[in-house]
Amino acid sequence: MGPVHTVEFRIRYSETDAMGTYYNSRVLEWFEYGRTELLRALGKPYREMEAQGVWMPVREAHVEYLSPARYDDLLRMTCRLYRSGPARFRFDVEIVDTETGRLVCRGWTEHVVVDRRGRPIRPPPWLIELVEGRRE
Repeated sequence: MGPVHTVEFRIRYSETDAMGTYYNSRVLEWFEYGRTELLRALGKPYREMEAQGVWMPVREAHVEYLSPARYDDLLRMTCRLYRSGPARFRFDVEIVDTETGRLVCRGWTEHVVVDRRGRPIRPPPWLIELVEGRRE
């Protein structure tokens, strides 16, 4: 299934809405945090990927909002990465409340591999090896 990474974080006050729970758009920001930390844990920070001429913009995103979470709740986010097509990668994400174990939200983002001008490119061998643990 590909590499997995988990991080914990607390909901900040600025991430809540008038109903006292996390604001829906913040979830996509949390997903970005999960992706960034997964790549860093694999030894390939996104900044280094860009320096090598590889970008992975979001092509599609999906979120399921399953239960509320409030200011200062501690959440655990698990992010899984796998190849979803010849030049596409997908990050699956689950976020749970660490105190209750309740699933707060889940979803995924799919990314295409492009060069610095935004043109699709074939994933470099180091990226395939990073995700699949093998050379192509």
